Amino acid sequence: MTAAEKIERRIRRKPKGWVFTPRQFRDLGSPYAVGMTLLRLARAGSIRHLGRGLYDIPQQHRVLGELTPDPEAIARAVAGRDGIRLQPTGAYAANLLGLSEQVPAKIVFLTDGASREVRVGKQTITLRKRAPSRLSTHDRLSGLLIHAFQHLGKAHITPAHIAQLRKSLPAAERRKLLADLPLAPAWMHPLLREIARA
Repeated sequence: MTAAEKIERRIRRKPKGWVFTPRQFRDLGSPYAVGMTLLRLARAGSIRHLGRGLYDIPQQHRVLGELTPDPEAIARAVAGRDGIRLQPTGAYAANLLGLSEQVPAKIVFLTDGASREVRVGKQTITLRKRAPSRLSTHDRLSGLLIHAFQHLGKAHITPAHIAQLRKSLPAAERRKLLADLPLAPAWMHPLLREIARA
């Protein structure tokens, strides 16, 4: 089986909406072979070229046509490609947790990599450089909650929000919040303890 055939087979096994980079195929062929195969597949419409070194398997909607890729999927692909950490923040963190129904026009992630903007179609994802210590909870629920609460502000976090989080988040994940209390502002401690409560 040629490198191109192996690459195509790996792509066929992935779900619609998968966002990826050439790095995902480095075990299957040379950078040139991978690049040429992805170029050919993009021209054929099997995959979509999103931007520098970013591709996806486009999702189709029967009315809307090709859908914009999920921002979280784009961020994961960029993080894997560049070897950086990302933390959703602001309105996007609140939206991911269901604390806000508003889908933000500007999606912001904190990163330990370089600050920059990633443009995919009309969508812009902003990466803002922060000290690594600010990203110590980047892959945990506590990081998402801390940033969502900071965005909403103490006065706007209601008992209904807390009840919703207690109901929607797995108990095992909620219990882990207590270990990260020192990383959260003091005003959040009672809120996080209430969410973590058994």
